[in-house]
Amino acid sequence: MCIQKKVILYLIVLCFAALGIYKLNGFSQTHFSKPRTSTPPQQEIVFAVAQAPLNLDPRYATDAASERVNRLLYRALVDFDASSKPTADLASWQEVNPTQYRFKLSGHIAPFHNGESLSAHDIAATYASLAKLKDSPHAAEFANISRIQVLNASTVDFYLTQPDKQFAAKLIIGILPKSLIEKQHDFAHMPVGNGALKIVSWQNKLVLERIADHQKISLIEVKDPTVRILKLLRGEVDLLQGDLPPELVKYLQTQPDIAVNTSSGSNFSYLGFNLQDADLKNLAVRQAIAHAIDRDAIIRLAMVKDSRAATSILPPEHYTNIGQTALTSYDYNPVLAKKLLQQAGINLPLKLVYKTSTDAQRVRLATIMQAQMAKAGIDLEIRSLDWGTFFDDIKQGKFQLYGLTWVGIKTPEIYAKAFGAQNTPPNGFNRGRYADAELDRLLAEENWLAASRRIQQQLPYIPLWYEGQFVAMRKVLAGYTLKADGAWDGLAEVKKVSVEKR
Repeated sequence: MCIQKKVILYLIVLCFAALGIYKLNGFSQTHFSKPRTSTPPQQEIVFAVAQAPLNLDPRYATDAASERVNRLLYRALVDFDASSKPTADLASWQEVNPTQYRFKLSGHIAPFHNGESLSAHDIAATYASLAKLKDSPHAAEFANISRIQVLNASTVDFYLTQPDKQFAAKLIIGILPKSLIEKQHDFAHMPVGNGALKIVSWQNKLVLERIADHQKISLIEVKDPTVRILKLLRGEVDLLQGDLPPELVKYLQTQPDIAVNTSSGSNFSYLGFNLQDADLKNLAVRQAIAHAIDRDAIIRLAMVKDSRAATSILPPEHYTNIGQTALTSYDYNPVLAKKLLQQAGINLPLKLVYKTSTDAQRVRLATIMQAQMAKAGIDLEIRSLDWGTFFDDIKQGKFQLYGLTWVGIKTPEIYAKAFGAQNTPPNGFNRGRYADAELDRLLAEENWLAASRRIQQQLPYIPLWYEGQFVAMRKVLAGYTLKADGAWDGLAEVKKVSVEKR
């Protein structure tokens, strides 16, 4: 049986198994899509996510769920337009000279959720605090700030040690109250910002409240995709976004009570290497692995609509790529892959360990790659770990291969953060410990096109795809806007237009 049929059969069995569990608990398999009527109406909007946020302090958050929630809890000085060019959010700015930037708060600024007004003093305190947080993954990015001067309640100047044309685009950290920073407040678990939503409680679920209309929104973690589907169909959950295999998305599109919206995505999925490994530091081996993965088949089989193959972290519509010739990709060629391994002196099969999370879709993708690589003489062992353990292993370099996705990346400095020789954790995100003097030179020159070509040639990562985006909602909801980067910004606008009996 081909791998495609095996995977589809697995999903079918998983669905029926889950339905059986529900039947044993008193629910009819025949009527699982009908809402219950025994409990009173519930006004709260319930959003089921595959992975709950880990840290709601914007100075520390790096996982996708935390970053997405923080965009709702906090506001930053700068945001981005459709082509990822920086635009004013809290403040407009001007380059006074190459090492001095002036930011001025613009228009009416909402107060912090604790009632305090937001001023330039809070801006200065937020970024000054990063210099003292040596364990913050974002601290190194602001090491170029020599001093911060508050001119008045609405104006602040940043002075740099070295000129940085991209400096303004980096100021995307959510602004925190100066008074609470000084008290060493626990923002990670009790966030205080001035965003569209504020925290109500965070125990078994994260409960948020929208400032504009007091609408309660709960985020619950439901790791199993089939269970998330069942909860949506039964009305226990109102909203899902992402993290489902395409078969289940297509199934949801047939359900009369569910609305499914889709769009192309910009989040970059990749295969990461530990370049300290004796085999993986060999470029020919990395090229062989690249030729051993049939990305087009995986996208066709296992990805949602509008997913597309990737060649670099930043998508084609990013302003640094518009008008540029597309990078050359590595076509699927297991015969060439095996030849490259043999020429590199590898005794086949090459045994490698691939780490991923326990998310069913991520394990599914790993299983397909495992079967594809086998044809190239690569014996891939899959180790799926709970998210916390998995991500901790990646940050500490405890891996050979791993799969992750860069979420919400807007600025070309990502190339320096991910591949600069000086940006290994905790000073950056060069988790594979890649070092290349030629790339460092191109990054210092901000020659983004040449840098992306060098990265594609040297393969410190294998680019995989930009995942398509989708949202599935019960039709009692309206007004949710889907973002290409998978952001949950739509929670600031979504309305419950009618109340169903649950």
